[in-house]
Amino acid sequence: MMGGWGNMMGSWGYGGYGSGGYGMMGIGMLIFWIGIILLGIYLFRRNASHIQSGGLGQYSGMDILRERYARGEIDSAEYQSRKQDLEK
Repeated sequence: MMGGWGNMMGSWGYGGYGSGGYGMMGIGMLIFWIGIILLGIYLFRRNASHIQSGGLGQYSGMDILRERYARGEIDSAEYQSRKQDLEK
């Protein structure tokens, strides 16, 4: 009778997955976390390069002044005054 039990606890133990099932699950989790980390690094670098290339750094003071005048935020007198200040 004991011979039958030995076969059940052999290679098909651990719920039918054998001892290799846990190793594959561990490798899968490792690949998953490496993917998450690489995705985070990619998103961080993409965002950092976007911030450096964009924003107000690409416009000069005169560009901003012209844009504000064109939108009607400042009148002609203020535009001329600030333009003279910027040209100094």
